[in-house]
Amino acid sequence: MDRLPSHAQVVVIGGGIVGSSTAYHLAKLGYRDVLLLERHQLTSGSTWHAAGLVGQLRSQAGITQLLGNSISLYDRLEQETGIATGWKMNGGLRLACNPARLIEIKRQATTARSFGLEMHVLTPQEAQDLWPLMDVSDVLGAAFLPSDGQANPSDIGRALAKGAKDNGVQIFENVEVKGIRVQKGRVCGVDTANGSIESEIVVNCAGQWSRNVGALAGVNVPLVSMQHQYLITEAIDGVTSDLPTLRDPDRLTYYKEEVGGLVMGGYEPNPIGWAEDGFPENFAFTLLDSNWDHFEQILSLALPRVPALENAGIKTLLNGPESFTPDGNFILGESPEVDGFFVGAGFNAFGIASAGGAGQALAEWIAGGEPPYDLWAVDIRRFGKPHQDIGWVRKRTYEMYGKHYTIAWPNEEHSSGRPFRQSSIYEALKADRACFGEKLGWERPNWFAPAGVEPSDEYSFEAPNWLAHSAAEHQAAREAVALFDQSSFAKFLLRGPDSVKALDWICANRIDRPVGSVIYTQLLNKRGGIESDLTVTRIDHDAFYLVTGTGFITHDFHWIDRHLPKGMNANLTDETENWAVLSLMGPNARALLNRLTESPIDNASLPFAHSREIEIAGVHVRIIRITYVGELGFELHIPVAHALSVYNELHRAGADLGLRNAGYRAIESLRLEKGYRAWGSDLTPDHTPLEAGLGWAVKLNSDIAFIGKESLQNQASSGLKKQLACFTVEDPSITLIGRETLYRNGQRVGWLSSAG
Repeated sequence: MDRLPSHAQVVVIGGGIVGSSTAYHLAKLGYRDVLLLERHQLTSGSTWHAAGLVGQLRSQAGITQLLGNSISLYDRLEQETGIATGWKMNGGLRLACNPARLIEIKRQATTARSFGLEMHVLTPQEAQDLWPLMDVSDVLGAAFLPSDGQANPSDIGRALAKGAKDNGVQIFENVEVKGIRVQKGRVCGVDTANGSIESEIVVNCAGQWSRNVGALAGVNVPLVSMQHQYLITEAIDGVTSDLPTLRDPDRLTYYKEEVGGLVMGGYEPNPIGWAEDGFPENFAFTLLDSNWDHFEQILSLALPRVPALENAGIKTLLNGPESFTPDGNFILGESPEVDGFFVGAGFNAFGIASAGGAGQALAEWIAGGEPPYDLWAVDIRRFGKPHQDIGWVRKRTYEMYGKHYTIAWPNEEHSSGRPFRQSSIYEALKADRACFGEKLGWERPNWFAPAGVEPSDEYSFEAPNWLAHSAAEHQAAREAVALFDQSSFAKFLLRGPDSVKALDWICANRIDRPVGSVIYTQLLNKRGGIESDLTVTRIDHDAFYLVTGTGFITHDFHWIDRHLPKGMNANLTDETENWAVLSLMGPNARALLNRLTESPIDNASLPFAHSREIEIAGVHVRIIRITYVGELGFELHIPVAHALSVYNELHRAGADLGLRNAGYRAIESLRLEKGYRAWGSDLTPDHTPLEAGLGWAVKLNSDIAFIGKESLQNQASSGLKKQLACFTVEDPSITLIGRETLYRNGQRVGWLSSAG
C-alpha cells in the first residue's frame, strides 16, 4: 500500500457507493486534494448486496431532483469511465389493490407532474401488458414512471471510484479511521491505524458504521442497522431484460429482473434489527444467515402475484444488513456539532437510487458552504433531542421500516417512542380530550374531542373524522377566543453589545428598533433563498428573544450561530426549556386578558408587533402581540413552573367569553385562510422573500448589508420568474393536501405548496 499522505483538503470516510460518489463529484468541482479511506475494500459494506432498484419520485421536490440527478449520472457513467454499470432505464411500475391505494397512486402521478416527471396511471390490463408474469385479478390500477430503472450496485460503485481516481482522488483500502480530530469546534483531521491526516473537511460516508464514526467527532448520526432480505431466482420463462421494476405495496413486495430471473424482496411489518451491541470485526462482503421463517410472510404475499415463483429455482435468499433512520429519509449535510464535518449516510435501502445525486449535493454543499437547493427533508439538522436517545431512535426506526409500504395518509402521526416530551399543561389538555400529535418528540394537541367522541385520528384521503371538531376551534378563533399551547416553540436568546449588528447581518428585516419591538424576518442564504422564518423581539438594548418553529430548533440555532460575524460580541443560548407559550387568539382575547392583569394592553399601550412584561395571577409573563391566525392575538411566554396556574386562570376568566382550547390542525386551517406562509412548504431555501410576497419584510433599500442582499437586488432589477399565490376552491367537497398541479390554459404553471 502507498504511504498515507499527512494532509488532505478533504477526507471521505467510506468506500461504498455514496463515499465514491461524493469523492467523484468533489473532483469534478475542481478539488485536487481529496482522500477516500475504506476500512476494508470498496463496496464491501452494504453496497455490494443492495437490490439496485432506482426510483426517483418523492413527496419533496428537492429529493425528487436529487434522485433525478442520480439517473442523469448513471446514464453517462459507463461511457465516461469504461466500466459497465448495469444501468438501464426500464421504467418502474407500482400497483394499487384497494381504493385508498388507488387514490394514493393517482395523487403520486399528480405530484410527478408537478415536479416535471412523466408518470402514467394505468388500468390493470395495461399494467399486465408491461409485466406479463403477474396476476392482476385483485389490481385496481397502477402507476408507471418510464424514466425509473435499475443498476448493478457494485459496478456503479466501482465506476464512481474509477471516475474519482481519474480526476485525482487518492483511494486507500484497508485503512480504518480510529479517531477524528476537532479543535475549537472545527474538524482538523483523522487518526488511522496507518497514521494521522490533517484535513479541513471530513465527510462521513461510512454506511452502517456512520453512527460510530460520528461519535468519534462528538456528532450524533441517528441510524440503526436492520436485516433486509430478498431472494434471487434462476431464470424464469417470460422474464425479459426490459421488464420494468415492480413495486406491490399492498403485498409489501418489490421485484426486478436479474439475469433472466427475478429479485423479490419486501418490507415486513415486524423487522429484525442487527448489531445492537456492536459490529463484528472484519464484517466485509459478509451476509447474515437466511431467515426463511421470517421471510415466509413476504413470500406468501408474493406467490399469488407472481405464480411462476412457485416452481422457480431459488439461487439464494440474501440477508444483508442496511442502515435505516427514524423518519425514513437519509442524512446529509454539515453536522451542527462540528464545523467541517459532513455526513452522507442512512439511506434506508434506497442508497443506489440516491447515491449519484446525494454525492453531487454533498460535494456542492461542501464547495458552496450551504445546501445547493432545498434538502431540508434529509438535512442532518432536522434532528433534535429525541434523536440523541438510541432507544428512541431504534423504536421509531422499527416503526418506519414496518411502514415502508403502508399508505402515506395525510396528517398521519407516529405511534412509537411516545410520549417523549410534554409541555407543563399536558395533563390538563389531555383531560380536555386532546388528540395529540408529535413534533420532534413534543406532544402537541392537534384537536380536541367533545364528550362522546374518541380523541383519535381516522386516516382518510377524504374529509377526516376530526374536521368538524377542528372547524369549531377555527371558528372560536375567528369569533370568540381560542387558546393554543405552543410551548414547543424553539426559543433563543442573543445577548451582547454587538447583537444589533450581528442580527442586521443575518436577518433580512431591519432589527435596530426600540426595545419592545417584535420583528418578523427571514434568514437568507447567499442565493436569497429563505433558510428560516421567525420573530425577533428586542427585550433590552443588547438582548433579543428569537422564536421559531418546533422542528427547526437544531437547524436555526446552528444557522444563526454559524453566521454570527466573527469577532462580534454576541452570544446565542437556547431558552426553549425555560418558557411555556400559551397563545390567545380571537376578538375576545384582549377582553379576557384585561380581567387578569392591571397592565394596560390596549392598542395604544401594546400595538401590533410589540412586547412587554405583564403580570397575570401573580406571575410575570412576557406578552407578545403577534398572530399566525389573522385575528387579534397575544403570545404569553411564561416561566415553565407557572404555566399551569396561568392556564387555569385563563380558563376560569374566559368561560363566558367563549374561550376554548384549540389545536395545531386549527392553526393550519386558520393560517391557510389568511394566506400566511409556512417554512418548509411555502417558504424554502429555493424561494426568495420577493417571490414569496414578503418583500415588505426586507430592508432592501437600506444601506445595511445582509446575507443574500446582492441576490435580491439582482432579482428585483431583473424581475420575478415565479411567485407565490393564494387560491380558493369553490367546491367544498374537494380535499386538497398539497403538491396538486396548477394549470393555466392547459399548461402546467406550478403546484400547491400547501393546502387544506
